[in-house]
Amino acid sequence: MQPTLPARRRHDIDALRALAFGLLILYHLGMYYVAGWPWHLKSPHEAEWLRWPMQFVNIWRMDLVFLVSGIAFGFLSKGGTPPWRLVGQRAWRLLLPLVFGMYVVVSYQAYAQAVDNGAVAPGFLAFMQRYLARGPWPRGAFDGSDFGITWMHLWYLPYLFVYSAALALLLPWLRGSAGLRLSTAFHSLRGWKLLLLPALPLLLYALLLAPRFPATHDLLHDGYLHPLYITVFVYGYLMGTNAGLWAELARLRHVSLAVALALVGLFFALRAMQMDVPWLLRALRTLYLWSALAAILGLAHRHLNRPWPWLDWANESVYPWYMLHQTLIIAGAVLLAPYQLGPQLEPAMLLAFTVGGCWLLTDGLIRRVRWLRPLFGLKPAARPAQQQRKPAGPVPVYLGSGE
Repeated sequence: MQPTLPARRRHDIDALRALAFGLLILYHLGMYYVAGWPWHLKSPHEAEWLRWPMQFVNIWRMDLVFLVSGIAFGFLSKGGTPPWRLVGQRAWRLLLPLVFGMYVVVSYQAYAQAVDNGAVAPGFLAFMQRYLARGPWPRGAFDGSDFGITWMHLWYLPYLFVYSAALALLLPWLRGSAGLRLSTAFHSLRGWKLLLLPALPLLLYALLLAPRFPATHDLLHDGYLHPLYITVFVYGYLMGTNAGLWAELARLRHVSLAVALALVGLFFALRAMQMDVPWLLRALRTLYLWSALAAILGLAHRHLNRPWPWLDWANESVYPWYMLHQTLIIAGAVLLAPYQLGPQLEPAMLLAFTVGGCWLLTDGLIRRVRWLRPLFGLKPAARPAQQQRKPAGPVPVYLGSGE
C-alpha cells in the first residue's frame, strides 16, 4: 500500500492552479505583441524579442493546466461518487459556462477580429444579431467562423470535459487490480526514472503525431494535442496524494530545474543557429516539457504548500477570470489603440485594464449575483450556516469545481 499525504487541503495545488491561469493572462497579453505569431488582433508595436520568453512558457503552460486538472479530478473521484454522476457534474460545471461563454463572453472577440479583417462593418449590435443566428460569415471572418460561432480561448473547457468523462467511465477499471498496478508502478518512480519514463509517451507523440497533426483546438481534429493533454491529465490523476511521489518531486526539484534549463537552452541555441533538425528539436522540446513540469511540481510542493491568505479568494475567482480575460484584452486593445501610447505605456495600461476589469466584474458582479455564478462555473453562494457546518478536510481544486 502506497502512503498518501495527510487529509488536508493541498495548498500547493490550489496555488499552482491560480498561478497557472494568472500566467495565461500574461501569455495572451503577450500574443497581442509578439512578432510573427498570428492571433485574433495584432499590435502595431510587435516585438521580436518576445518570441523567446513566450516559447519558453508555451511549451508547458497548457500541459501544466491539464496536469493540475488531473490531480484535482483524482480528489473529486475519491468520494465514491458513481461515474455517471461525475460525468453529469462535469457537464454542468464545464459545458454550461462554455455555452454561455460562446454566445456572450467571447462574442466581442469575434466581432473585433471580423472588423479588423474587413469581414463585417462596424456595429456590434448588428453583428450580435447575426452571431446569435450563427452567420453566415465570409470565409475566415474570425477564428471558428466556419461553424458560425466560436469558443475562442474557451476551447479548454470541452477538452477538459471529454477527458474527465472518459476517465470517469474508466474509474471501475482504474479502481480494480490492473488500475492499482498501474498506480503503484507510477508511484514507485524515483530518480532518473521519474524524470525520463513519463516523458517517453510524450516523446513518441511528438515524433510520430506532431508532424502530421498541427494544433487546431477544434476538438475533432487535434490528433497530436489530444494524446498529449490526456496523458498528462492521467499523470495528474495517478499522482493524487501519494506522499512518496510528491516527496521525490520535491527532492528532485533542483535537478529537474537544471535539466529543464539545459534542454531548453540547447533547444533555443539550435533554433538560433537555424539548425533545422526536426526530430531533434521535437525531442528536446518534449524532454524539456516534462522536466519543467517536474520542476514546477517539486518547487510548488516545497514552497507553496501553506495557507496563503489570498488562496480562498483566488480559488473562487480563477474560473471567471479565465473566462473574461481574453475578451477584456481585446476590448482594451481596441479602446487604447487610437491613443498611440507606445510600446511601453500601452502594454502596462492594457494589463491594468484587463486585471481591473476581471476583478471588478468578478468581485463586484459575478460572485454576488446568484444566477450568474453557475454561468461562470461557480457553485451557489453558501449561506452562513452552511459555511459554519462545512467540515474540514481535503478540498479538490479543479476548474469548474468552484472550491
